[in-house]
Amino acid sequence: MRTTNRREFLITSSLLGASVLMPGQANAQLGIGGVDRYDLVLRGGEVIDPAQKLRGKFDVAIKHGKIAAIAPSIPIEKGAQSIDATGKLVVPGLIDLHAHTYAQGSAIGVPADELAFLTGTTTFVSAGDAGGNNFSAFRHFVAGQAHSRMYAFIHISSIGLAGFPVGEMLNIDYANIDLAAKVLAENTDIALGIKVRESLDVVGANGIEPLRRARMAAERSGVKGARVMCHIGNAPGDLGALLDLLRPGDILTHAFSGAGNNTVQNGKLIAAAMEAKKRGVIIDVGHGGGSFSYEVAEAAIAQGLTPDTISSDLHAYSGNSPGNPLLPNVMSKFLNMGFSLEQVISMTTTRPGEIINRMDKLGTLMVGAPADVSVLQLVEGPVEFVDTLKVTRKGDKILKPVQVVRNGIPLGRPFPSPFA
Repeated sequence: MRTTNRREFLITSSLLGASVLMPGQANAQLGIGGVDRYDLVLRGGEVIDPAQKLRGKFDVAIKHGKIAAIAPSIPIEKGAQSIDATGKLVVPGLIDLHAHTYAQGSAIGVPADELAFLTGTTTFVSAGDAGGNNFSAFRHFVAGQAHSRMYAFIHISSIGLAGFPVGEMLNIDYANIDLAAKVLAENTDIALGIKVRESLDVVGANGIEPLRRARMAAERSGVKGARVMCHIGNAPGDLGALLDLLRPGDILTHAFSGAGNNTVQNGKLIAAAMEAKKRGVIIDVGHGGGSFSYEVAEAAIAQGLTPDTISSDLHAYSGNSPGNPLLPNVMSKFLNMGFSLEQVISMTTTRPGEIINRMDKLGTLMVGAPADVSVLQLVEGPVEFVDTLKVTRKGDKILKPVQVVRNGIPLGRPFPSPFA
């Protein structure tokens, strides 16, 4: 399978950015439209915004970091800068609900801004990279300095994933309930809840006690709507007992993993998994380097366990794995499994934006929404996909990232000045 590399992206971006500045305009290079013009206009793309049930050829105008207008045609002179999106898809900025973006702080974290070029993603949720002991550094030195929009789940382990590959829950003393609750309560603007990993190699003899403590920390924080994100791989003990601990609004990630004790056993979806979905547990893909099986996904979906969100679980190890879990590639797998373009875009924009629930209209292109935009290309033709067990499936279409705009600022051309 052929994927877009950084060099190809930069070439494409330069082509998109050609002739984007309005000549003779003093503020054009600054990306400032002034009183009667927009700062940036994306022109001629096929806009898909599931939140508005909108699909069609439109221009999208941005002013002061917000979506200012969507119209069939906006005069060229009305934009200080513009991007030609002809033949491309223009969608709300992609949101990756499960990634690992604590570079230098987590043993597996990678820089979000470098991923933006490869994944077309504008918002990343760091899924438990940091725990109570090291969340402050994530907030100030990583999220605070990233161009990408950043949120996080705080790990129930006080050290987060700093000790990877040693399981952070082999020693239950790291699961400090009060510390996790305190840090969550003090960082509600970017912290969404508590993360826990429930796999045998991570928890050892501690079973589902880390999940119990994660839930207690979320509740003890006093934060309304604080969620638990629970990773399952080869889950310990009775998986039904683990799933029964998840509350409405909690997130089950790696729901289609083939790594042992999981949601599908002997071809049958376990009853507790379907009951969890029915009571409002969010079903997340979390593809990663070892957490997505076509056989499990196909059986689970056929029996009713459809995903609510598509996420990558992209990190330093999974990013080098054969399954290639860049977010548009994971979306493409589900597109070729029979989900519609609107569905896979909704599962990476509208739905995760609602789950994050920290900013009005995040995950949509409605007027007044934050100007986070992803430009993608739908390439049709034979393609082969690989899951994390090296099982292949053939497809006929794949989504490729072209450019992203975060809070009204393009990553790539046209370059704003000052570059911020």
